[in-house]
Amino acid sequence: MKWWRRLRNLSLYLILFTLLFVVISNWWVIRSTQGKVVTDISSFNGPNVALVLGTSNKLRNGSTNPYFENRIKAAAELYHEGKVAHFILSGDNRSIYYNEPMDMKKALIVLGVPDSTITLDYAGLRTLDSIVRSKEIFGQNKITIITQPFHSYRALFISQFYEIEAVAVVAQEPNTDAAINIYFREYFARTKAVLDLYILKTAPRHLGEKEPLSI
Repeated sequence: MKWWRRLRNLSLYLILFTLLFVVISNWWVIRSTQGKVVTDISSFNGPNVALVLGTSNKLRNGSTNPYFENRIKAAAELYHEGKVAHFILSGDNRSIYYNEPMDMKKALIVLGVPDSTITLDYAGLRTLDSIVRSKEIFGQNKITIITQPFHSYRALFISQFYEIEAVAVVAQEPNTDAAINIYFREYFARTKAVLDLYILKTAPRHLGEKEPLSI
């Protein structure tokens, strides 16, 4: 039975190490970025190019996604208050039936944001891809990130790694039944970000030709 005890102990140590790594990763991501999170749009004075991180405009039950709505409202408010001059709308475009950047564009135009101030990034499959492409494809070394607070820490953490000067203007976090699952997934997404950046050296899935913004 010695082999069984050794296996049990090894499994226990592995579980403890994993839990410790998750906790430390989350502490690191939040601690190193929380000073760059802006909650008051009226007092914001940062980069005039904003990266809006994509999410579905609908929930699984077909109702409007409040995370999407609140990001769009925050983006439109920044534009109308003269805080931001141009938007990169970055998200997933996995099929002709699912197009986050185009959905964001349509929603912003409804709120009075001109088409001329919008650039679409169809290859923002992950937060890492969106952040890196804002620099490598669209030529932005300074950006304003628009997303919810829970997501902003990871986006800023990735930005810091790639030497992008970024601040996050955060949209309201809705109180929904799905919130607990979303926050739980984000806890492990931050851990994955640490692994991607410092251990796995994960690169964006798609880069391509440079498309510098002319603003």
